[in-house]
Amino acid sequence: MGENIKISIIERYQHQSLFQSALIEFLGSVIPYLESIGAGEEDYARLERLMVPERMIVFKVVWEDDKGKFHHNLGYRVQFNSALGPYKGGLRFDPSVNEDVLKFLGFEQIFKNALTGLPLGGGKGGSDFDPKGKSDAEVRRFCTSFMTELVRYIGPNTDVPAGDIGVGGREIGYLYGAYKKLMNRTDGTLTGKGVVYSGSQIRTEATGYGAVYFIKEMLTQAQRDIRGMRAVISGSGNVATHVAEKLIQEGAIPLSLSDREGYIYNENGLTQELIDAVKIHKEKRGSLKDLLVGNDVTYHEGAVWQTLKADIYIPAATQQEIKKEDAEAIVRNGAVLVAEGSNMPSTAEAVEVFQVAGVLFGPAKAVNAGGVAVSGLEMSQNAMHLHWATEEVDEKLRFIMKHIHDTCVHYGKHEGGIDYVKGANVGGFVHVFKAMGQLGW
Repeated sequence: MGENIKISIIERYQHQSLFQSALIEFLGSVIPYLESIGAGEEDYARLERLMVPERMIVFKVVWEDDKGKFHHNLGYRVQFNSALGPYKGGLRFDPSVNEDVLKFLGFEQIFKNALTGLPLGGGKGGSDFDPKGKSDAEVRRFCTSFMTELVRYIGPNTDVPAGDIGVGGREIGYLYGAYKKLMNRTDGTLTGKGVVYSGSQIRTEATGYGAVYFIKEMLTQAQRDIRGMRAVISGSGNVATHVAEKLIQEGAIPLSLSDREGYIYNENGLTQELIDAVKIHKEKRGSLKDLLVGNDVTYHEGAVWQTLKADIYIPAATQQEIKKEDAEAIVRNGAVLVAEGSNMPSTAEAVEVFQVAGVLFGPAKAVNAGGVAVSGLEMSQNAMHLHWATEEVDEKLRFIMKHIHDTCVHYGKHEGGIDYVKGANVGGFVHVFKAMGQLGW
């Protein structure tokens, strides 16, 4: 029965390769689990329903540039599953955004959110609008137009979007400002908001910090110490820079940050001063090749995976950036651990290389759940009209990441060690699957 589902998925989504890949990877863990518990026909039918979005919304976004010329883009919201609570997931503004990308991200979000233990459903959205090269006024006009359409589908108990690639603090501010005017409400419907207007402490840092907390748990489970370990990081946005920052705080040595053109590298480790400079530079949408760096820091074109040697590798840029040949190079370099800081940055072939080689591998839906965890905490603060201190939020984040790790160990433990992919997939699935059954879905 499970194999028939796989065949159906391959045929049905042959033109949506990312979504298809996410489904096949998920089924690789879940079908053996269902077989082990003697699942029946009704269970497999519910599994098939779980893999179909509850709602797919597409709309036109018309906006005006600074010269008075009108443009249009497509806006999307995939409301994938609400069994556990309101749809929760980011908005991405990037030319690569399409239905395939968002269905893949929305599906992953279901189980990432479930792993946190918070009452959150899964969704994703965005637009093929590119904020790079646009003025603040153009971005504001686009965000206002985008929210004018999206506003009818979201709310604090329905769907609570957040940021993602291309949607940072500036965009969230403009989107929430438009929402407040359109709805005449202050209800925290977006997360990732500025602290001065009902956002949470360390929400910006949360995905990166949470990733390092999860990595520490993995190393502790393997009786290893993070201190002194050298780490290669891709990306230079919020996730990557805060991964690097937290690694320094934990005594590890971050070696690199990257963008689409190349990477900066210091064999002695990046400093906090340099990381702060990267944050400011990227806020201005600048390229790393134009960043003024010290003598010990060098800039190189291309990707980091086949050229830099380290103990830990943390892809924190975009999906499927690590291919099979990259994974093979990482293994040859003696990697101890690979942890996915971004959404599914490793291809299925790359993941298999890591697992066969015995490299500790942390999948995205577990490793980068810190962002949505603190988004959930932000929702709680908004609902109660409270504001928690940084230390309190950070303590709750650490607890949630440990809970996620423990769940992965529980469902992924076997004689040879821990299969974190299986643990994350099954651990998230069980929670959602039970809820759907009890709701009669």
